[in-house]
Amino acid sequence: MDGDDMAVERLLTPAEVATIFRVDPKTVSRWARSGQLHALRTLGGHRRYPESEIWALLDQQQG
Repeated sequence: MDGDDMAVERLLTPAEVATIFRVDPKTVSRWARSGQLHALRTLGGHRRYPESEIWALLDQQQG
C-alpha cells in the first residue's frame, strides 16, 4: 500500500462543529458524551470529530 491509497480525514474541533450547527461548543461536547457524535481523543485529551460524520449528521437533520 503506498501513501496515495491512504485517505486522511480532516478532524474538526468542537468550536468548528459548533459553528456548523450554530450551537455552543459545550453542546457539542454534551452530544459526544451522550453518544450522538463520535469523538476521537487527541493525546492531550481534546475531542476531535471526523468531518464526514459531521456533514452526514447535518444532512440527516436537514432532510
